[in-house]
Amino acid sequence: MKTQQSYVEGQIHVCKKPDIIAQLQKDILPLQGLKALSTDSNIGIGFKPIELSFPNATFPVGFMHEFLSATTEDAAATNGFVAGLLSRLMQFGGACIWISASRTLFPPALKTFGIKPDQVIFIDLKKEKDVLWTIEVALKCDKLSAVLGELKEISFTELRRLQLAAEQSRVTGLLVRHQPDILNTIACVSRWRITSLPTELVDGMPGVGFSRW
Repeated sequence: MKTQQSYVEGQIHVCKKPDIIAQLQKDILPLQGLKALSTDSNIGIGFKPIELSFPNATFPVGFMHEFLSATTEDAAATNGFVAGLLSRLMQFGGACIWISASRTLFPPALKTFGIKPDQVIFIDLKKEKDVLWTIEVALKCDKLSAVLGELKEISFTELRRLQLAAEQSRVTGLLVRHQPDILNTIACVSRWRITSLPTELVDGMPGVGFSRW
């Protein structure tokens, strides 16, 4: 294992390379805006390989996350995955606001993921520009656990405004985009694409089998 010597006030300190890299990561992350506060709750999403892909192996709360879907089947899988995330974000209390101009979600289905439908406030609007404004306003309410918005198109500048609002209030934002025309540069901390898979049959049993994503 490689080591590096640093000389401080006449003393020799031997530092291991992994320790140096770990310290640099801790120093860089706050500069990138990933500031974990003592009031933040660690959210375990229940799938370690995904969690390890995030800084500090922790799902970032208080930031924007984008979800893309190209087909109706993928949109259904995305809604299921997002519902699973919401159940984790809401486990410490607090409500969620779901904002859309074309909502297709069946609210009672949220019970499958451990969410009581009355914990989610649904706001259905007619125009996407109204959806965008409402998402930004909702993100500024620090009493919420999460804000989910369904939008097809959004610019980098608009998304940056949402990201800044989330960082200020520490409310996690989930942006679901179905069949977007443009995949532009984003200001979110993560971009997801959830796709559907054929169901899994067990021991040759008949039926539709168990769902997978």
